[in-house]
Amino acid sequence: MADQDPNAPARFMDLQDPRYAYMFGFLQADGHLAQGSGRKGKLTAEVNARDVELLREFQRLTPYYSSISERTRATNFSESHTSATWSLCSLEARSTINELGLPYGRKSMNIRPPRVDFSRRDYLRGVIDADGSVGYTSTGLPFVSLTTASTALGAYLCHYAKKITGAERTIKRNARDGIYNILYTKEAAQSLAGHLYYEGCLGLERKKDKAAEIRGWVRPAGMRVAPPRRRWSPQDDETLSRLNDPAAAAVALDRTEQSCTMRLWRLRTSKA
Repeated sequence: MADQDPNAPARFMDLQDPRYAYMFGFLQADGHLAQGSGRKGKLTAEVNARDVELLREFQRLTPYYSSISERTRATNFSESHTSATWSLCSLEARSTINELGLPYGRKSMNIRPPRVDFSRRDYLRGVIDADGSVGYTSTGLPFVSLTTASTALGAYLCHYAKKITGAERTIKRNARDGIYNILYTKEAAQSLAGHLYYEGCLGLERKKDKAAEIRGWVRPAGMRVAPPRRRWSPQDDETLSRLNDPAAAAVALDRTEQSCTMRLWRLRTSKA
């Protein structure tokens, strides 16, 4: 068992502390809280063995006995994958984490941001380290993404990221598996990564390195800057329906005729 960090706050899982906020976000997205009979149960978090140092940080921040073990097994992606697992059995610790919003058992659709005061950017960095990605696309564009089944979590990231980057996202489950895939690219990704992965923060070293890399990206000369999307308001829809003429509505609403034509079709077919 590793010693607890002497600089840790007196109260375990005080989410106003950036380290605990990050830890809780990571556990909420990638941890598993199992409830056994009586007082038995276990909280576990499994990562690639290369990321074991993060689990050691969790161990140092936890004033209860916990252990880290490693195992090697075949997976869908590798014939020999080595992972590290952090395990915590204390009922008191499990109860604290459960009350903050980490459910027992299956949780992917039910997790949501904490209802207590918490360090927001550290919490979201924990979520993205667990269930997101930071880096470059195949075409060389910087990106930050999150894959989640939780509507509350996806909506919160969109709300928070808009304040930081100005980029607006509307979440929608994909048809194949019902998961939300939220993506930020280019300058929006740079701003978000720079905000979440600040100097000295707790996090996965490889994602911190990627965040530092994309901060140096420069938009290629000649790459068009897309204007921000304008949402259709109820007043816009009323004007469009009343005029019933995309060309006239385009002038009245300062939009393109193509945009008005498409919106009018959506209103008529109840797809808006």
